[in-house]
Formats: sequence, C-alpha cells, structure tokens
Amino acid sequence: METQTTIQILKHTIGNPVTRKILSRMSKYCEKDGKNRIEVAIELYTGKRKDACLACKATEKVIEGVLKKGAKAFGITEDELKKKFRDSYWAKGLASVIKGIAYFGITRPFTPGAPFQIVWDVTYACNLHCKHCYATAGKPLPDELTTEEAKRAIDIFERAGVTIIAFSGGEPLIRPDILELARYAADKGIYVAIATNGTLITEDMAKKMKNAGIQFVQISLDGSDAKTHDEFRGMPGAFEKTIKGIKNAVKEGFFVEIATTVTKFNYREIPKIMDLSEKLGANWFMAYNFIPTGRGKEIVEMDLSPEEREEMLKMLWNELKKRKKLNVLSTAPQFARVALQQESGEEEQIVPTHFYNPKLAGQLVDLAEFIGGCGAGRFYIAMHPNGDLQPCVFFPLKVGNIRKDDFEDLWKNNKVLKDLRNKDILEGSCGKCPYRYYCGGCRARAYAYTGDYLAPDPGCIYNKKAYEKALEEEGQKI
Repeated sequence: METQTTIQILKHTIGNPVTRKILSRMSKYCEKDGKNRIEVAIELYTGKRKDACLACKATEKVIEGVLKKGAKAFGITEDELKKKFRDSYWAKGLASVIKGIAYFGITRPFTPGAPFQIVWDVTYACNLHCKHCYATAGKPLPDELTTEEAKRAIDIFERAGVTIIAFSGGEPLIRPDILELARYAADKGIYVAIATNGTLITEDMAKKMKNAGIQFVQISLDGSDAKTHDEFRGMPGAFEKTIKGIKNAVKEGFFVEIATTVTKFNYREIPKIMDLSEKLGANWFMAYNFIPTGRGKEIVEMDLSPEEREEMLKMLWNELKKRKKLNVLSTAPQFARVALQQESGEEEQIVPTHFYNPKLAGQLVDLAEFIGGCGAGRFYIAMHPNGDLQPCVFFPLKVGNIRKDDFEDLWKNNKVLKDLRNKDILEGSCGKCPYRYYCGGCRARAYAYTGDYLAPDPGCIYNKKAYEKALEEEGQKI
C-alpha cells in the first residue's frame, strides 16, 4: 500500500503529462551552449559556467530550486551540493533522470533518458583464452570501428546523455588507440572506466591510463591462487601478471574493482578471493553471474544450480555486512531479493544493485523498486567492436548498429528494449514474483537457456522447474 501511495504521489507531481512536457523542453540539447540544457543549468548554478542562452538560464532557475530541496532532504549544505555537482558525471546523471521522466514517466523500475552506462567491447583481440568468454575473443573483428568512427560514436553517446563509458573486450588495452579514445570521452565529461584482465597494466601503463582520464579500473580475478585463475584464464603465469596489474592500478590511485565470474569451479573460493582483494587495496568486489554464451556455451555444466546460487548470494550478503573496507556487489539481480529477505524488519536496509549498495530506511526502501534489478537495455547497453548494439554483453541479441541507426530513437522506441523494461510481462514465476521490480531475473540467462528473454530466469531458486527443463533440453544431467 505504501509503495502504491509513493508511486501515485510521484506520478501526480513530477510524472503528470503537464510536468513531463516541461521537463521534455528542459531536457533538450542546446546547440548554442553545446550540452543538454540541464547540464548547462547545473554548470551555471555551481559557478562552473558564467553565461548561457536565455533558455538555459531559465532552466537554471528551476534546477536551482530542485537542488536546494535535495540538499535539505539529504542533510547537506548547498556548498557541499555545488561541489558534488561540479563533477560532470553527477550533472549528466541528473539530466538523464529528468529526461527519463520526460520520456517514460514514473515507472517501476525506472528508465533514464539515456543509458547510464555503455559497455563497449572496443576490440576482440585478447592475450588470454578464458573458458567463459562471452565474446569468444582472441582475434580482432575485420570490421571493428576505426578511430574516427569510434570518436563519432562517443559524440553520439555524449549528445544522448550517456554518463559512463566502460571500455571492455577482448582485452581493451591491446587496441592501439584506446588511450586516445579514453581521453576523447573524458574531455566530453563522460566518466571513463575500463574492464581488463590486468596483465598489461605495468607501472608505466597505469600512469598513461591515468593521464588519459580513466577513473575506474575493473580487473578480472577468478581464483585466489595461480592454479584456479590460470586454469580458468587459459594462460600459465596470468595470475602473477594480474596481481601486479592490480597493485599498479591501486598505487596509481584508480578506483579499483576486482571482478570474479562465479562458477562451480570457484564459488567456494570467493571469500578467499575477497580476502586477497582487500589485501591488495581494491575498493569493490563484483561477483559476476556466469552466463553460458560465447565460449561459455562449452562449459554450461559449470553454471551454478539455483541452490548453489542462493548459497553464494547469502554468502556474499554476509561478507558485505562484515567487511569494512571492501564493498561487495553482484550482477545477479537476485542479490537485492536476498538482501531484503535477510534484513526484513530492520530499520535500515541495504539494497544491493549492480552499481551501488544504497542504505535505505522506512518508505525509502520502496525507491529500490525504481532502481530495479536487471538493467539490460534499461540502465546500460552494450556495443560490439563493429558498432552492433545489444541489451548487455551477455545478451547476444542485436537491436541496432551505431554506424547506421539513430541511437536516441532506438533507446526510446526499440521493441526489445521496451519489453526488457516491463517486468509485468515476464513469464512464469518472474512475472508474478513480489520482488520482480527489485530483481526481475537475469534476462541474459533466460535468453541463453531458452532463447526467450521474457522466460523465467533458470538461475533463481524460485525457478527450479525452469532450470530442470532447461538442462533437460540441453541434454545435461543435474
């Protein structure tokens, strides 16, 4: 009842047609000032910009009121708020939220006006041969975007309002122009991240990455020792090089996330990997859902059963609660449901998401439904080296191409993306689950096992029958 009341209040205030029309005008790209009007307004408010066109100045008056109310609600001073929003990352994020309300209204879960994050496989060249690789990486594609085409893609993303670009692969550091592309994106106010196996991050490379504007470094580590990691990564000596890469990234002052793809091969080793991550000075630990796609199809039997995944998520939750220095996240959307069940009745509850673990109290817990679980095609989108777009890197369903299609029109109108955002049309238990807005199941897993992205997620404990059916169709034994 409280959730419905909260939603109705939001719909009647900022989500009504009149307000959305006003927000739509405010959210337009200003050709004169070269940015979204809300971003320009925030720059005026924080003092980062001295002058702007009349429309952007008018928008600034509205945004000033919104931000002042926000500062009061969160108990911070206006000066603290201005300092935060001088960072273009925060300005772009707010602009995307407002544009999302204008485009899509108040929905559960929420869809921003542009993807918060583009995960961009800039090349399929790679120096390792990982068992689980969704890209079946090794050699570059013959039609990978050129430097100029890649810069044009960054221009398109910046204009649309994308907040984060995460360069991935393959191994992105193999691409000769990767630092040039990172600098180009950073200069446009986009938060630049890179997902790498870490083996190429020497002290010199770490410095070059820093100078190129990269802020966030995700490094893959699939074992707490060389035996586990090297076997999974298909290269003797990979563990030692990866550890050196992590140390160099930490030393250079990057925000470092260690990412582990969780399988039967290593899931009981996760606490040891976390211990090592903490010892190395990492900020975050990310437990990746293994999805049997790409090369991963060859090791489908290594996927966790629903019972094993539930055990793993509860273990992650316990680790999150007890660790002081290392934040624990997971791409498994069921992590939010497990957290809510574990903390039921608590005055404050941590509600995990793919990007952050907010601590919410009272009716604010309901806001976690707006953040939602699976963000494929909603909070993020993926791009292949040749410009093909798909809902997420583990979800090989092409929805467009950056070379040919209107990206903003695709984001607003593509049928697949619209389906993925609507948790009420999910099939089976996922569509009826009371946690569907917090979770919604992993759509990539459903697609990998069944070919239907709306099917129940076979990885969830509530979908045991779907898991058994999927394995039976795969010819596997439980």
